[in-house]
Amino acid sequence: MHSNSADAVRDDVQQSDKSRDIKHRYLEALTLIERLHRRLLDVIKDEFERNGEPEVNSVQALLIFNIGDNELTAGELKTRGHYQGSNVSYNLKKLVEAGYVSHERSAADRRSVRVGLTDKGRNIRGKVDALYNRQLQAIHDVVGLDADEFDRLNKALARLERFWTDQILYRL
Repeated sequence: MHSNSADAVRDDVQQSDKSRDIKHRYLEALTLIERLHRRLLDVIKDEFERNGEPEVNSVQALLIFNIGDNELTAGELKTRGHYQGSNVSYNLKKLVEAGYVSHERSAADRRSVRVGLTDKGRNIRGKVDALYNRQLQAIHDVVGLDADEFDRLNKALARLERFWTDQILYRL
């Protein structure tokens, strides 16, 4: 009986070590996710500063890129682009004022406003797209990331997003 108790303690210690190891990796992943988003904004900001686009900040340029060829509501942008509601509203207002984005009230629901890019906005979107295209080759050549690695990364991130969504939806 004594060996069963020792085995149970050893199993508990091994399980605790595994939990600490996974927790460390989870916290590291969270830090990397946050840092990667900030770095992306820094890269876009640097690109626009070098090319003399002082009216558009990196958040706005990314918002323009995410609108793309679509006509969306602020709510749809929030859902698709993972922006906070007030952040979307503020930046959309600034982009409309600067002539990068057009807006139109929905005929069916007067409370709903749909937004789309103007020619000026499409020009900004093209610049962000060109930046991403230049980076794609460098990512492969310098970092060595290929399509399979991006597939695995995207699958893991999508599973993590689904887990967090379920935590909120089902109050787990």
